[in-house]
Amino acid sequence: MNSRPETLVLASTSPYRAELLGRLRLPFEIQRVAIDESSRSSESAAALSQRLSIEKAKALSDFPGDYLSIGSDQVAACDGRLLGKPITEARARDQLRLISGKTVTFYTGVALWRPRTDSLDCQVVATKVSMRALSDAEISTYITLDQPLDCAGSFKWEALGISLFKATEGPDPTALQGLPLIKLAQMLRDQGYRIP
Repeated sequence: MNSRPETLVLASTSPYRAELLGRLRLPFEIQRVAIDESSRSSESAAALSQRLSIEKAKALSDFPGDYLSIGSDQVAACDGRLLGKPITEARARDQLRLISGKTVTFYTGVALWRPRTDSLDCQVVATKVSMRALSDAEISTYITLDQPLDCAGSFKWEALGISLFKATEGPDPTALQGLPLIKLAQMLRDQGYRIP
């Protein structure tokens, strides 16, 4: 069993995912990919997360050599509404008002694709986050301090965003940050990688 059967490539623009994958202490390369992340009509949050993870993994079709590609995507939903990256402070404020006192479910997909054999494995991990009731002042202060404009749901749980929570429920805490390492580690072991 080889410790590195082929090149491991993270198909992502996310520094959060790169940091998380680094925890597994496997050598990997990063390739930036750009895909249309728009949802399709009647597509559930879980299905969107799965589809985008697969599309990201397969977006590396022109990468040279033998490799195993990792694609991941996270979609948040509350009251049947998808919550994307807010990009602006005004949208972040609107999202945090919407989820104040409610439960948000984060669906984090991870896909492994080996183009040589066209083998694909994709899993989606769900994490529920119960939010505290937030005042407008707390929301404004939080956005100013953490600048969560590139995060689905408008908070960074690995930073000050944790102070907005009442509780979390899910099988893998790293899924909330954007890459479910418990699931991914098992998927990589199944592909022949040695992970302690």
